Amino acid sequence: MDLLGEQKLCDAIQHLFVLEKSLSSKSEEGLNASQKDIESVYEVLKHKVFSTLKDSVLLAKTNPDLLQQAVEALKEQEKEDQNYMSENPPDQNMQFRPRKWKELWMVTVKESVEARMKDTSRTPRTENLSAVGQNLLHMGKTMREDLTVVAKYINKLYPPEFNVFSIYAELYHNYFASQAKKNAESHLEDKDIYLLLSWVHNFYPNDMRKDHDLAVELDKVKLGSLLPSSLSKELENKYLDSEEVTVKNSLSRCLDKEIQRWKEDKEPEKLNGHFQSELLGIFVIQSIYSSQQRAEDISKAVGEELSRRLLKELPAFLRSYRDAFEDFREKSKKHRYYKPILIANINNCWNFREYTEKYMAEKDDSKADILSTLTDIENSGFDVLLQQLFAQLKPMFKRFTENKWDSSSEIMNEIIKTTSKYISDLKTLKDPFYHAIVEKIHARLVKEYIVRLLKRKVSLKTAAQQQTLAQHISKNAADLEAFCTSNGSQATWLNSALPKLAEIIRLQDLGAIKIEVATLATTYPDIRKRHLEAFLHIKANLSRSELKSILGYLADSTASTQPKAPLFSNINVS
Repeated sequence: MDLLGEQKLCDAIQHLFVLEKSLSSKSEEGLNASQKDIESVYEVLKHKVFSTLKDSVLLAKTNPDLLQQAVEALKEQEKEDQNYMSENPPDQNMQFRPRKWKELWMVTVKESVEARMKDTSRTPRTENLSAVGQNLLHMGKTMREDLTVVAKYINKLYPPEFNVFSIYAELYHNYFASQAKKNAESHLEDKDIYLLLSWVHNFYPNDMRKDHDLAVELDKVKLGSLLPSSLSKELENKYLDSEEVTVKNSLSRCLDKEIQRWKEDKEPEKLNGHFQSELLGIFVIQSIYSSQQRAEDISKAVGEELSRRLLKELPAFLRSYRDAFEDFREKSKKHRYYKPILIANINNCWNFREYTEKYMAEKDDSKADILSTLTDIENSGFDVLLQQLFAQLKPMFKRFTENKWDSSSEIMNEIIKTTSKYISDLKTLKDPFYHAIVEKIHARLVKEYIVRLLKRKVSLKTAAQQQTLAQHISKNAADLEAFCTSNGSQATWLNSALPKLAEIIRLQDLGAIKIEVATLATTYPDIRKRHLEAFLHIKANLSRSELKSILGYLADSTASTQPKAPLFSNINVS
């Protein structure tokens, strides 16, 4: 008892072994009295040993000597049990053997693990974390910290046959898994479903079990998942369904706010000189992207499934956006900031385009759907922005034929001046859209010029007259190209149309004309016989047979497929 008072547990147990062995020589009366005395001391010893072992994780650092004394007492007791069991026959006076302290140790470790896992007060509260989330955090933190202590300090105190680390790891895992299962089978809030799945798929297998202090030991134990796969799958589906609805509702609210902004008597903001309503694009993309990232933080598979679902929501959202934009376009023409709002919405499309190109695979059906819807919005906006310009230019182009092309330079200068003034307002478009609309203007100017050439209003009989007209056309073409290029047009495919037509007018040799026609047809495969016939009306000195020969040559040289960038197919010949 003195030794026990001094915490010398190992010395005390050795004395008890000696006393136990001395019982063999006692009479029955003496035996019973001595046995009772020994057992009363054993009870004190056992209480001290197992209360110490129960606090192993705490004492491993704070009082390692006491812990070692308790472990040594346990080991000695186990050895004494084995010695007793190996005797043949066992000493009848040793009726309290085997004492089975190892089994009691297993029970004690389990109680210790459960007590520590239940005691959430030891983990500081995390703000905005629910009770479920706080409990998961506590269990994960406790398991990781405690197993680190077991691996570093406690494991080496025991002989290998105790499998100390494995037993502790399995007990912590089993408790954690039982609580996770209990949570999964209860009615969880959405945020708790997310947290639980994060622990099951991410934190537990990746952060904790691959901890550099634990990974080697835990690999030997082969712990399973925190949840059965069927229950895990059920939770995943709940999470995915909920997240899909959340994002869908979020996008819908976002569009409603955007439509309300259009109704305000307020000019859109500018960023780097471009009108913008970027809150829409940024918010929508951020909603989808952050939702995908959160899902990927659970697991790659969950992330991929949510991405697949949300990438179907984006086309649906953009179709609603397009419909709302069309409604505004048609019904709000008198809005004070009608054009700036159109431009801001065209600019919005850029964020969606960038996101789609970057994050969606080419083979994804949704990608083509999204890009097509964005093109609809952009072109719809471009059409409105260009209507006024084209309406102003139409009578100017008519004057080419009304004046027999005599003052074509002055007319072209006027067209360029009017267009230049109009283009300056379009610089509030983002660069890709500005270039796109300038190219549309470039194509329209070339097309309108060709339309006048095909009107059969001028018929020139002499080579000199044709030479003069060819020079006018060449000069106009050069001015037009210089203007459009200086304003950012990259539609170089348009630049050779007018010069080639001028060359056909200038040439007088039938063979040379045919070669030029063939070149024209190769460059612009959508030119048809009706176009060329109307154009050749200018060359009044061609005989009927020569005309037929040239037209026949075109029919043989023209491709049947429509080009990617049509020019002549947009021109009707009356």
